[in-house]
Parts: sequence; structure tokens; C-alpha cells
Amino acid sequence: MAHDEPVLTARAGRTAHLILNRPRALNALTHPMVRTIDEALAVWEGDDDVTAVVISGAGDRGLCAGGDIRVIHEDTRTGAGVSPAFWRDEYRLNVRIARYPKPYVALMDGIVMGGGVGVSAHGSVRIVTERSAVAMPETAIGLVPDVGGTYLLSRAPGELGTHLALTGQTFGAADALLCGLADHFVPSDRLGALRAALAGPEVREAADVRETVRRYATTAPEGRLDTDREWIDDCYPAGSVEEIIDRLRGNGAPAAKDAAETLLTRSPTALKATLVAVRRARRTATLEQVIDQEYRASCAALTFPDLQEGIRARVIDKDRRPRWSPKELAEVTDADVARFSAPPPGGDLGLGAP
Repeated sequence: MAHDEPVLTARAGRTAHLILNRPRALNALTHPMVRTIDEALAVWEGDDDVTAVVISGAGDRGLCAGGDIRVIHEDTRTGAGVSPAFWRDEYRLNVRIARYPKPYVALMDGIVMGGGVGVSAHGSVRIVTERSAVAMPETAIGLVPDVGGTYLLSRAPGELGTHLALTGQTFGAADALLCGLADHFVPSDRLGALRAALAGPEVREAADVRETVRRYATTAPEGRLDTDREWIDDCYPAGSVEEIIDRLRGNGAPAAKDAAETLLTRSPTALKATLVAVRRARRTATLEQVIDQEYRASCAALTFPDLQEGIRARVIDKDRRPRWSPKELAEVTDADVARFSAPPPGGDLGLGAP
């Protein structure tokens, strides 16, 4: 394949490789990239000469910074309606990865955010490094965490997932391991040797892949969230976003007050919809059912002004001064929040249907 393609595929031994190849755009996902990945995985699933799949990102900045939100911004501006089709294929890909019958090795080196979490953290062998910067930052642009993010975060210990979903806080290797979004820590300078080992003639079965990764894995540097568990678990069970913020402000920990200040910069509508989504995901049995709900939420976000405004402030004008509408949490109605759970005009995704 030509080296300027946005997704490169390769074979080394019995290992197939997917390389996200838009380094200048932090390997942000486009609709054609999603289709290419899905098609490659379908072919390799039926290929007896492929033992495992490895996904990585080109360049030295990260695996993937998420979906190409400039395209979503243009969609909100023009009303072209292309985003639901992208999400349908992206979310189906996330489920394919989660159910993939062969080891799916995700090298979560550098930036791994949003859609980047979707193509990595659902894999069966997830590797973080000292450079890993993982986040689901959707509330900062007027979205609810998607790509199965509410499913993953709802399964994190205590209220850690609620905290990460609402704030969009970036976390490193140890915290990704703690929250269940990663399995192994491998120093970044050993990834090349790991790739070579996975291509070796002795790697012929799934068990060989897992054993090879374990040989290169070591203990991650200390994270932050384990220390913060006390105030997070105390503040986030509150009944509303407003009460969570009050508890955070009243807590003695400086980090709790910082979290409150962060929440006050996020889309009020997205915050309230996200709290509902994470708590519902915790009660929902399967990834497919949760992603069905996330699809509803993403389609609903297209009808609210905060999505266009959030992307403008973060990516287009980069002034980091979004003008949310409504501006205050108290102005977000129950009817507004309910719209994020309603079937979209084009119909449901239907992954979790009986």
C-alpha cells in the first residue's frame, strides 16, 4: 500500500499491522479510515495465517486523538447530515474490536483520546507506555463520551469513571491500568523490540502473543487516581451535577476544587447528559446496548448549539472560550437531557437489539 494512505496495513510473520497514518492530524479518524480498518479486520479474521493484529499510530505524538471533529463542525454548520453515518460505522467497528476472536494488540503510546480510545481500549491486549495520555474529553466540546467510552468508564472502580467522563481529565499509564482501559505497561523504547518479537517464528498462537507481551511488560510509574479515590468516591455519587460541584468545592482536597473549576468550563448540557449516560451504562449489561445509547446521544448533540460552539472554541478558533447555550447548569431542563436518550430521526443503531 502507498505510504501516503491514511491507514497502512502490513504483515510481519503471523502478525498483521494497522498503522493510523495522519501524523500531522494526530492520526484523527475519518470515515474512510474507519471503513479501511473494518475491512482489514474482516479479512484477517478469516485468514489462518494471521495470529494477531497490532494497531499503532504513525509519528511520535500518539496513537489517535479521536475522530476528525473539524468534519463534525462543518456538518453542524451546514446541516449536511454526514456525522450519523460516520458514527454508525465507527461504533460498529468498536464492537468488532471488542469481539475480535484473535489477539488485538493496541499500542496506546502518546495521545489516545476519544475515537482513539475506541480503536484501542476495546482490544484484548492493551499496552500503555510512560508517554500515554488517555482521555474521553467530549464534554469540552458539547458531546457525551461515545465509542463505548461510557461502558468502559462505568466499569472503573468506584466513581473514577464518573469523574473522568465529566471532567474529560487526561490520565496516564498507571491510571489507565487502574480503570481497566489497559492491560500492560511497556516502556516506549521497548515497543520496537516487542513488534519484532511478535513477528518471530515462535509466535504461532494466541497464547504466544500474550506471553510475548508479558515478557516486555513491567510496572508502570505511579499514577494520580488511586490517591484521589477518597474525595472522588465521596463527591461523585451525588444526585446531580450541581450537587457534585458543591461537594467538590466543599471538600478539603485541592484537587477536588480543581475538578469543580474544570466542570464549570464544560458544556452544562453535555455534563447533565453524560452523568445520566454513565449511570445508565453501569446498569446496562452489554457493550452493544451501551453503544446504542451513545449513538442516540451523539445524534442528539447535533441538534444542540454547544457541539458547534465547543469545536469552534477548541479546534477552529482555539480561543478556549466557548459560549455555551444554555450557559448555566440550572438552565438545562429535564427535557433537554431526555433528548439525548431519544431515538434519532434516522433510526437506532440496533447493535444491542434481541
